[in-house]
Amino acid sequence: MAVLSPVPRTRGGISGFMLMLLGAWGAVIPFVGPYFGYAYTPDTTWTYTTGRLWLSIVPGAAAFLGGVMVLLAVSRPAAMTSGFLAALAGAWFVAGVPILAVITTAGPGTPVTSPGSAFSAPVMRLLEGLGFHYGLGVVIVFFAALALGRFAVGASSAAGYSTTPTEVQSASQGGSYRSA
Repeated sequence: MAVLSPVPRTRGGISGFMLMLLGAWGAVIPFVGPYFGYAYTPDTTWTYTTGRLWLSIVPGAAAFLGGVMVLLAVSRPAAMTSGFLAALAGAWFVAGVPILAVITTAGPGTPVTSPGSAFSAPVMRLLEGLGFHYGLGVVIVFFAALALGRFAVGASSAAGYSTTPTEVQSASQGGSYRSA
């Protein structure tokens, strides 16, 4: 029978909050980015496309939900599942654009560069790619991995795998271990 250890309230709080923030950014930026010249086509605000659904809304909602679940998890398996959900969302932000380009015609559109922009067209395309998909996905995977690591370390110490300094010292002096 498996024993579920409770999750301390201090574990995963910052990661969960950052996952929520980044997920909200990823889901909303295609709709509000055109207000300040940071967009993919169609460069009109609050315009829905299938590409925005699959490349921004769905992974953004999954990362946001994973962050909420990390914050509210009461058991380690639930917290690990939510961290894994957020990591999958981040991976989809990174890999979704090339995958969707292969299997369907729905895509993010083309990056918009305005003539009076502070950055040149290639720099703006780079910044839009990082802020909308690739960089955002990497940062989400990073915070999801932090959450998963925190919960995994807590699970190993709760299971009794950690050793005390006296056990390590007696083992190093040949106390309970025999060499062949």
